Amino acid sequence: MARTDTPEAESRAALSKIELIGLTASVMALTALTIDMMLAALGDISEAFRLTNENDRQLVVTVFLLSSGAAQLFYGPISDRFGRRTVFIWSISGFIAATLLCVVAAHYSLFLAGRALQGVAAAGGRVVVLALVRDLFKGREMASIMSMAMTVGMISPIIAPGIGQLIMFVAPWRYVFVVLFAYGVIQLAWVVWRLPETLAPEDRQPLRLGAISGRLHFFFSHRVAIGYTFGAACVMGTLMAYITAAQQVYVETYGLGAKFPLALGSAALAVGAAAMLNSRLVRRVGTRRLSHSALAAFALIHAAHAIYLSLTGGGTIAGFMLFIIPAFFAMGLINANFSAIVMEPMGNMAGTASSVYGFATMTGSSLLGGFAARFYDGTAIPIVIAFALFGFAALGAVFLTERGRLFYEEPHA
Repeated sequence: MARTDTPEAESRAALSKIELIGLTASVMALTALTIDMMLAALGDISEAFRLTNENDRQLVVTVFLLSSGAAQLFYGPISDRFGRRTVFIWSISGFIAATLLCVVAAHYSLFLAGRALQGVAAAGGRVVVLALVRDLFKGREMASIMSMAMTVGMISPIIAPGIGQLIMFVAPWRYVFVVLFAYGVIQLAWVVWRLPETLAPEDRQPLRLGAISGRLHFFFSHRVAIGYTFGAACVMGTLMAYITAAQQVYVETYGLGAKFPLALGSAALAVGAAAMLNSRLVRRVGTRRLSHSALAAFALIHAAHAIYLSLTGGGTIAGFMLFIIPAFFAMGLINANFSAIVMEPMGNMAGTASSVYGFATMTGSSLLGGFAARFYDGTAIPIVIAFALFGFAALGAVFLTERGRLFYEEPHA
């Protein structure tokens, strides 16, 4: 399946589709695990480094997000020039080294440096893997594969805090990083042993400022790329807001206490089930028709949820989950298709396109989600209102991008 027409690939058998999905999924999960497994350890980290300002613990997450988001802009042009496999190997190796630094760091400043380097390194895999899939597939088949892989990437942020907590039940907080170190080593071995180069020599792009500017101009002047990137950032903004405010909503508002991971898990299962269903439906229905329908449902469900909460003064946990689960199910039918629509026209500049798309969606959704979560007022009402606003903003962006022609699918697209 994967190209083997480059010399370095001759000694490796082609990846099967299942193995490609597994590798892609493991990369999608890495960023989420590296961010959210930390949440359970923040208190212990603060105590270990004797932080006097409790808010300084938030830098453990913030530093990683900022460095990862910014670094994505650089990996795309590099992978378009030197190939996917080489950049992949160096980025994973960097992640392993940065994680080891976090394990042994004796001072908080050194620990944060390790977190920043983790972010820079982890960004490489996320950019390269999207470009890699685009090298091999197009259209509905690309959307199907990305959907299956993104199932893991979307579930990971929701279950990662629980994984971190399980580790800390049996070991000190630094073992969270030991687990991430082992994860990185396994991923590196997998790539070195199995991954062939997927970017043919004739498709490689020069690493010159003029050439890079030309590729960036193509992306930013492409109506579909801009519209769907903005839409994806809005949809992912709801996930970021949900993750950020989940502990307060479930524990403080609805009193779930230690049971709140079960509520998180139900939303994760909804996303995962939808993404797996999408991998089958998209071949028959098409990326636009399926994602447009899901996006309309996503916005309307959140709007109805906001009305329900407002009328009932916050509602009950049962009512809250009655809306959240179908809304997250709809989300699982959106993200992979939006990614495929953006990447479809990018051809041999897929690395650059992937880096811009990754930077915009990760940074944009983090800012939107963090901003929305700060409006938590003891009820879920302002959070859900933000969900609805994000949903309708995404729908409006897609409507304008498609010039009012929603639910339409080009033949064989």
